[in-house]
Amino acid sequence: MPIASKRRQRVRASFDYAVIRIVPRVEREEFINAGVIVLCLEKRYLAAKTMLDEERLKALWPQADLGAIRLHLEAVEKIAAGDESAGPLGKMELKARFHWLTSPRSTILQTGPVRTGVCEGTEDLVESLLRQLVIANP
Repeated sequence: MPIASKRRQRVRASFDYAVIRIVPRVEREEFINAGVIVLCLEKRYLAAKTMLDEERLKALWPQADLGAIRLHLEAVEKIAAGDESAGPLGKMELKARFHWLTSPRSTILQTGPVRTGVCEGTEDLVESLLRQLVIANP
């Protein structure tokens, strides 16, 4: 009979993610990254984290309505979290919420293509992706 290993085996799981983009003038196709949405079905995990670099946005579009953009970004986080204040969208299943949040649209708030990765845990997954893909290097 084999001896059980004392080391805990880490279970890897696949996840999908998309970058949230602010596209101030859709016709110009210029954007800044402002957040990430992450779905890991195996771990029953859906989260969104946003960070708006107001200075970069103002450089791209001085007339940007920062208040409205912040509200839209907050709504994305609430929908992903299943928050009651997100209304009917917050009550949808994880996969349906992710697909709704990442569906193509022609508005100031868009998502990039859905990409896939592999993780061992979801503890700091969304924060790690936010640092890699959104926060500008100093």
